[in-house]
Amino acid sequence: MTQPIKSIGVLTSGGDAPGMNAAIRAVVRSAAFYDKKVFGIYEGYEGLIQNQIHELNARSVKTILNRGGTILKSSRSEEFRTKEGRKKAYDNLKSHGIDGLVLIGGNGTFTGGHIFWEEFGIPVIGVPGTIDNDLFGTDYTIGFDSATNTVVECIDKLRDTAESHNRLFFIEVMGRDSGFIALRSAVASGALDVILPEESAPMEDLISELKKGVENQKTNKLVVVAEGNKLGDTFWIAEQIRKEFPKMESKVTILGHLQRGGSPNCHDRILASQLGVAAVEALLNGKTDMMVGVENNVVSLTFLQKAISNKAVLNTELLRISKILSI
Repeated sequence: MTQPIKSIGVLTSGGDAPGMNAAIRAVVRSAAFYDKKVFGIYEGYEGLIQNQIHELNARSVKTILNRGGTILKSSRSEEFRTKEGRKKAYDNLKSHGIDGLVLIGGNGTFTGGHIFWEEFGIPVIGVPGTIDNDLFGTDYTIGFDSATNTVVECIDKLRDTAESHNRLFFIEVMGRDSGFIALRSAVASGALDVILPEESAPMEDLISELKKGVENQKTNKLVVVAEGNKLGDTFWIAEQIRKEFPKMESKVTILGHLQRGGSPNCHDRILASQLGVAAVEALLNGKTDMMVGVENNVVSLTFLQKAISNKAVLNTELLRISKILSI
């Protein structure tokens, strides 16, 4: 049986995502509401090892709701991958009297948290903060909606150039292992085609879609490419298409880290607020080694190992809709 929680630590780890600050704010203020001490751990797990731990209060998180990035900073820690590194982290937590952790991040963050709980028994609750939307146990992760809105805004601007010059644009978006950003932004921006990590479609399929676009007299052709797709590097894909359509001018635009930046939108601010409060309440109710999420508009809890090992399922209905509307 876990001991009552008196003091909570919160950290952000892995890639930053719009809405992380809103989640930090929710954790700090809900801890204060329940009269618990709360500490911010800076630079993720590395900061935990280096003892970059500072007590926060409700006023410490004022005016951060609308800010992108994370005020606690983030980093990747090789030392935390070792038992010796995790022991340092544990000793630092105990020196501050911290007896519960809220971890805001994705797969890597939760993997570290799960191992930390197993080794040292510090209760941990994960909050899904990643633009990839690839965690099992929640319909949406914090940052995903803001990131896709950024992508769509960029594609809309590229469409102006594509339309003006009858150009083909390959737009690479983030998604090493998942195509959530690519698929959602492709449908929202009216892309001609989308290339996903979850699919193994041959080059012939893309060529066929482009031929249809030419036959249907489309004056702009936008193809959204997830960076982790199985077809190949985006520049290589574009080169193969140039060989097939030598008279078609084509360009490659890689959006890169642009997708992570900017102020979180309303959806992500509310989601982060819900999950930050839910994480604190889960700890206070004796829960541990679990991730808070929202499924069918209801806050839910999923064991970290299940959230990590199971893959969120892409909405194939959106892919079907994309094919219909790209005519």
